[in-house]
Amino acid sequence: MRHHLRTTLALSASLLTALALVPAEASAPPGSGSRAAAPELRIRTVARGLQTTWDVQQAPGGRLLVTERNRARIDVVRKGKRHTLARLSKLVWVSGETGLMSMAVDADKRFLWACHGHMTSGGPEVMVSRWRVDKKWRSVAHRRTILSGLPSTSGRHGGCRLLLERGSDALLVGTGDAAVGTNPRNLDSLGGKVLRVHRNNGGAMPDNPYADASSARRFVWTYGHRNVQGLAQRGDGSLWSVEHGSYRDDEVNLLVEGGDYGWNPVPGYNEEVPMTDQSLPGTQQDAKWSSGNPTLATSGAAWVSGAQWGDLDGTLAVAALKAGEVLFMRFDSSGALQSVTRPAALQRYGRLRSITAARNGDLLITTDNGNDRVLRVSPR
Repeated sequence: MRHHLRTTLALSASLLTALALVPAEASAPPGSGSRAAAPELRIRTVARGLQTTWDVQQAPGGRLLVTERNRARIDVVRKGKRHTLARLSKLVWVSGETGLMSMAVDADKRFLWACHGHMTSGGPEVMVSRWRVDKKWRSVAHRRTILSGLPSTSGRHGGCRLLLERGSDALLVGTGDAAVGTNPRNLDSLGGKVLRVHRNNGGAMPDNPYADASSARRFVWTYGHRNVQGLAQRGDGSLWSVEHGSYRDDEVNLLVEGGDYGWNPVPGYNEEVPMTDQSLPGTQQDAKWSSGNPTLATSGAAWVSGAQWGDLDGTLAVAALKAGEVLFMRFDSSGALQSVTRPAALQRYGRLRSITAARNGDLLITTDNGNDRVLRVSPR
């Protein structure tokens, strides 16, 4: 199978230059290969006073866009000041883990996609909306529904991470299983999947494995997932996901077209089953990294790029909520894990949710502690 190219804030200047300079510590789990040396890290707080920040994305002119899950608000942060780009409480259904979640941004065309809960006459769902942003990045208009019908129950396992795939018009949508045991392997449920849709019209991508189906399976790229929290595209075009395990086995997966990732918590919602159950019919794709027992609650991820990162150049940076750290994972060209580096400097900010690679190679990281911030991380 082939891989496809795919806080009101008013911060003083002193806050913006607050930083931490701490050498990183490298570690490697058994069987992960050699240790990687990491540079010292400069960590600046570029936004404060946020609540339950879910995602951060870059926009032009030094702007950062941030979603606040429970406030259902998209903020613009620039030079330490915040203004609200969109108040979406009338549109967004908030419950449990579900609310205003991931974003994707096309800065040139000023399109903004967001994944969020939504209440319909038939009950709650998760959906993806697209807006056009004005030239000054002060407001949004012209909302269009790109994809709807992602399952939701109590708001548990809302998942929903977005990624604009390089080299195509595809928008990838990683979804949670809504804590319904049959969803991950039911190809006509959009839960527990990675989906590929056309970013502008919401149609199925013609090279999806079930593109010719008349049912929801036409959107499916991979299935058998529990709760996808991260998506990232490597420089070679390969697509990777990060997902929460049950009480064990958070996973980083290399996505294979049409692949089954083996989560099948039935009957009922039995979380004692393996994250990748190799006793199921067909072929299941093993994780490229697994936390083992217990979980770290891995979340967002981004590939690290730039010679300034030294031995961390080319690693996958993965945020962890429960563990409150970032893991820099090195995989070889075939996807085999080589090393894991866990910088001590990034272990003092509590729960970390999302990681985005800035255009200059810096990493943008959101915290998820209730009184939250956005961090900008660069090597020294």
